[in-house]
Amino acid sequence: MKKQIDVKNIKENPENPRYIKDERFDKLVKSIKDFPDMLEKRPLVLDENKMVLGGNMRLKAIKKAGIKKVWVDIAKGWSDDQKKEFIIKDNIGYGEWDWDILANEWDMDALDNWGLEVFMSEDDIEEMKNPENEDTDFAFSQELDDECNYVVLKFNKDIDWLQAKTLFGLKTVRSKRAVGKSWSKGVGRVLDGIEAIKKIQNES
Repeated sequence: MKKQIDVKNIKENPENPRYIKDERFDKLVKSIKDFPDMLEKRPLVLDENKMVLGGNMRLKAIKKAGIKKVWVDIAKGWSDDQKKEFIIKDNIGYGEWDWDILANEWDMDALDNWGLEVFMSEDDIEEMKNPENEDTDFAFSQELDDECNYVVLKFNKDIDWLQAKTLFGLKTVRSKRAVGKSWSKGVGRVLDGIEAIKKIQNES
């Protein structure tokens, strides 16, 4: 049953394995301050002793935001095993973001402010701001191994390249600007073809 209660009467769960810290926590606090009405549509889940089962970090952020009352949903009659199972399942993200839709239909700054973690390093951002800077001392071969067959994937959008890096587990390649600063470079990679097919099939 959903209802509104005083925040001071809610107990934080000391065994909750999920946490948010630093900048991402500050974004959560700001998100709650900017849009407090969403708390009614996504209440904290408590057990019968008012211990948090779902929304532990949200409760911390709510307190920091200075909110005195919050919407909760009480889970009655759950066993200890069910409570533990809910805590884990409530924090698992099963889906994947469609980065192409996000890049084309949503404002990236707004997504960042709302707390969506876009996997870009400072060097990735710097590279996107300076696409014409070609200074690099990173050497790579332009010769193909004629003993093997190749498929070359070309990415014209930064967001597509970042998604491919995530899918295939590619680490950022570091090169240097003319001033000596390290930055990332969108150069090619050689992947094991069979492993790449397996990853693609698992994602589809």
